[in-house]
Amino acid sequence: MSTPFYVSPEQLMKDRADFARKGIARGRSVVVVQYADGVLFVSENPSQALHKVSEIYDRIAFAAVGRYNEFENLRIAGVRHADMRGFSYDRRDVTGRGLANAYAQTLGTIFSSGGEKPYEVELFVAEVGAGPDDDQIYRLTYDGQVADEHGFAVMGGAADVVTTVLTAEYATGADLQTALRLAVRALGHSEAGDRVVPVEDLEVAVLDRTRAQTRKFSRLRPARLTELLGDRSAAGDTPGEDTAPADATPADATPADATSVEGVPAQPTAPEPTPYPVSDDTDQPPPIAP
Repeated sequence: MSTPFYVSPEQLMKDRADFARKGIARGRSVVVVQYADGVLFVSENPSQALHKVSEIYDRIAFAAVGRYNEFENLRIAGVRHADMRGFSYDRRDVTGRGLANAYAQTLGTIFSSGGEKPYEVELFVAEVGAGPDDDQIYRLTYDGQVADEHGFAVMGGAADVVTTVLTAEYATGADLQTALRLAVRALGHSEAGDRVVPVEDLEVAVLDRTRAQTRKFSRLRPARLTELLGDRSAAGDTPGEDTAPADATPADATPADATSVEGVPAQPTAPEPTPYPVSDDTDQPPPIAP
């Protein structure tokens, strides 16, 4: 009888964690930023059909990075959980904290189970409150851990590089335009250099507490993004080398002290053509210009 292959629990958990982290790192970063009127979600997502940021309930939004089919299943489960709780009790009983705890239990169970691979996803669950101090942002990792974030948070892709820019420039209480420009600039920053992320590749949504509707979630379309971001060209227009200065005098201009006959300005005379040098040796041809 052969001896079964043994792997220690510590090594098994380490291998599963490394597997999940590698899958998450292949995705593009998602940035969550608190601003004066709510919570802003910004992600680089060229796909127009697959959303990484979605609405869960009236004041709750969801953002994810990693495998799309896995976090889409979690999003649908979150919507059903919120709808069922709001229908059974009251809409005010649906909270971001309760949803984050439900997600943590699901992710933790899947990660510790040896029967299936861990989910290659990280999640943001955010809830906008009546004021900035009441906003809640929860970050959930692949193994079910929950962290309460404040100000801003980044997950997926080159999260460390993006976080460096936000840490240096983030200011509490900024308006939407300032927060959006900072988030987009941070997404375009890399160790190789900065780049301008096209508006068409951005997925942006907000939880806006100032909206009169019960549902505070709203997506920002490309036209609105272009208005908020403005001109992001790296370099302005520079005059060409052949542009003459403003005080330059044209070469064919008539001098101010030129004499005139009977009131007619004197016309400039063309310079005499320079003759070829004449050589004493008549058999030698004239030189040819290079």
